[in-house]
Amino acid sequence: MATTEDADQIARIYAPIVRHTAISFEVNSPTTGEMEQRIEETTARLPWLVLERDGKISGYASTHRSRAAYAWSVDVSAYVDESCRGTGVGRTLYTALLKILTTQGFYNAYAGITLPNTASIRLHESVGFRPVGTYQEVGYKLGAWHDVGWWQLSLQEKGGCPQPLKDLAAAMRDTKGLSPPRKPAAG
Repeated sequence: MATTEDADQIARIYAPIVRHTAISFEVNSPTTGEMEQRIEETTARLPWLVLERDGKISGYASTHRSRAAYAWSVDVSAYVDESCRGTGVGRTLYTALLKILTTQGFYNAYAGITLPNTASIRLHESVGFRPVGTYQEVGYKLGAWHDVGWWQLSLQEKGGCPQPLKDLAAAMRDTKGLSPPRKPAAG
């Protein structure tokens, strides 16, 4: 699990994606402080995972969606440090994230991918996502209009009235095979 202590490294991974690509539709890279706030707000209810290798964060995966009727569906994303792409970091993060979300009781996971992006499509489809549609020329960034394709993964069978979602701490306790939450650095 990410902590606010990870904000600087997460911001470092995300910044070039914001500045130099249309993968993210943000136009200004979040500061470390803004990233700390995002981590705090997200992890109060939902998982935000990091993959750490040799004391350095290689990538992260998180969620985003807030309106009540979407309660059992979740948007997900994963970002990997440039030096670690193609090494299984994204797949490892998504496998863990999807396991936690299923344990929490979510039914659907969605991923928006700025097109074209063969590597992201391949990653999402490798963990079971399937394409469901495209928003044509929905975002303008870096001097061009960009399409966003949407992929969906059904996390569990639907039927009847869904149960309330399990809180994140309980889901983490019940999720087998994941590392325990990381402790913030001392000092």
